[in-house]
Amino acid sequence: MPWEATALNLPENADSGEQRQILDALPVLVFLERSGRIVFANAEARRLLGMSEGEWVERPVEEVLWGLYPGTAEPQTLLTGTGKGSPFHATLPSVNGQMMPVEGTYSVLGPHGREAVIVAHPGGRESAPKSQLMDQVLASIPEAVAIEHDYHILYTNPAFTRMFGFTADEVGGGSLRQLIVPETRWNELASLEKAVDEQGRATVETVRVTRSGELIDVSLQCAPLMVDSGKVGYVYTFRDIAERKMAEARLQHDAMHDALTGLPNRALFMDRLSLALTRRLRRPDQSSGVLYIDLDRFKQINDALGHAAGDALLLGVAERLSAVLRPQDSAARLSGDEFAVLVENIVSASDLEIVAQRMVQQMEKPFDIFGHAVQASMSIGAAMAGPAHETADLLMRDADFAMYRAKQAGAGQYEIFDKHLEVCITNQHERERELRGALERREFEFRYLPVFSLHSGNAECLESLLCWLRADGRSEGATDMMAVAEATGLSIGLGREGLDAACRQLRAAGEQPAGRACIVSVNLTARQFFHPEMSTQLRAALEASGADPTRLQIEVPESALNERPDAAVAVLQRVADCRVRIAINNFGSGLAPLNHLVRLPIDAIKLDARLVHTAPLAGRQQTMIEALIRLSHTLGIQVVGQGIETPEQLQTLIRLGCDLGQGPLLGQSLDRAQALALVGQAA
Repeated sequence: MPWEATALNLPENADSGEQRQILDALPVLVFLERSGRIVFANAEARRLLGMSEGEWVERPVEEVLWGLYPGTAEPQTLLTGTGKGSPFHATLPSVNGQMMPVEGTYSVLGPHGREAVIVAHPGGRESAPKSQLMDQVLASIPEAVAIEHDYHILYTNPAFTRMFGFTADEVGGGSLRQLIVPETRWNELASLEKAVDEQGRATVETVRVTRSGELIDVSLQCAPLMVDSGKVGYVYTFRDIAERKMAEARLQHDAMHDALTGLPNRALFMDRLSLALTRRLRRPDQSSGVLYIDLDRFKQINDALGHAAGDALLLGVAERLSAVLRPQDSAARLSGDEFAVLVENIVSASDLEIVAQRMVQQMEKPFDIFGHAVQASMSIGAAMAGPAHETADLLMRDADFAMYRAKQAGAGQYEIFDKHLEVCITNQHERERELRGALERREFEFRYLPVFSLHSGNAECLESLLCWLRADGRSEGATDMMAVAEATGLSIGLGREGLDAACRQLRAAGEQPAGRACIVSVNLTARQFFHPEMSTQLRAALEASGADPTRLQIEVPESALNERPDAAVAVLQRVADCRVRIAINNFGSGLAPLNHLVRLPIDAIKLDARLVHTAPLAGRQQTMIEALIRLSHTLGIQVVGQGIETPEQLQTLIRLGCDLGQGPLLGQSLDRAQALALVGQAA
């Protein structure tokens, strides 16, 4: 090189004023080093470093000139070289933030290697093309890249400017921490760099801030910047993951919210309820409560106006629920027409009652559903969190029980769970436990209530009645236990038992030598009737017993038909396909529409006992019963009067043309042997 330190013949006072002028006039970079620190830089060096003479302070050599490019046979550092005129390749972090390759020579001046003069100029024929190629490569990748040395930015690519808004000139010499890292994430850098030192590289999803102050989601990868097998800084790569984060957020929202109403679903509601119960432990003075909501007669509205109208009604209900809630409260759609509301920061159950009253009032105004004014109401059960509610499920259980009691009281009612209901639910749980045990041990027997012809006096039918034989010898009728069995789902197993027993009794009655053809009737609850496996269980019982299906009768409560008329038609048709008779029990109890008689494939109706008891009274009631009997006969349907208690009731039914009758006046229930004996009597 033409500019070698030896040619300068610098004395020990090379940083004197005269020598400084000479060095400042040179078109190359000249540095004077003492004990590993640069104590002087000439004008050209200061220009490239972006410093004036007055701003210059002593700086470590590795901070000004660091890293060696391949090019020497044995790469060396500036501090360990020996001899005069040793060549080197290094990098200079220039004023514009770029890493400028330089090459030159350095000469040790002091006798013990403590002083040196360094002469350099921008990289030569080999390094310049490499630098340009590297710049082009870094500029072409879509990820933002930043290189830091000693927490000062040495380089950023164009993608960094596009992502964060800072140009290379603006960030040069600055700190990523001060420019793009939110204060809340400053402690993240130390752990990230520690992971890099231990693992070689690290990746984290985090947020960074742009020049405009916007927070953006990024995937940040940090790797060490290695020069001559030593770490001299860090290389940061940023990828914008905002779209992916938004997609993930949408998926998360959809997974935790109801698609129709946008309200939280059951999973999210239960999670929020669990958190509320946890907070209650820390703040006993601030409690929480739950309202369990079920729409009244939603099935009828949905069937009458269509599913689109039903969805519109659910949307309207969701809006009205949200309208009466405070910001800290939370409404959810659990399933179908069931909703729930979490009310926080309350002190007593009276606060829940206020919310329930507001909800009931919100439902008083009709809904406009596709031009139809639809009146809807809701049954509400509320429960206040207490010491016994260790989990969200326990609190929901009590609110559900209160809602069930509210629905029993009529449409548009609410019930607050209290000590009285707690006693009731405790008793119910005990009954459920006992009933499960009885079902497992098969502690049941069947008695049979005869149904007589009101013309011949013969027993035409045996109604099967389920009884629970307790361990103490007491017998409990089905009426007392079926409510618990229906609420808990145990009625499904009991229904299967009833079908099997009825078919066995029917087969036994048909095998008697002098026996007359007799019908055996089985009562089904609404839950048993609509169970998906009911018709399958019916066929299995008939096949296993070999009984004549035309002599088996299924009794369905009128209330079940009124609740789900369309579904009832499908179920009844499957029963009729088995050639089994069908009777509607308690007909007239709910003012069932008369088109049931025409629409449904039924063989008999059993008049509700309350109609039978009022039959002797002259007037409209008797006229209605007579018209009902005549209409049934016209359609080929038998009429049974049940609950006959007095001779007057019996005579009136006979006069009005009723076909069959049963009740205390005609006969009590019989055990299996007595029932077989009764139907075995000669006609």
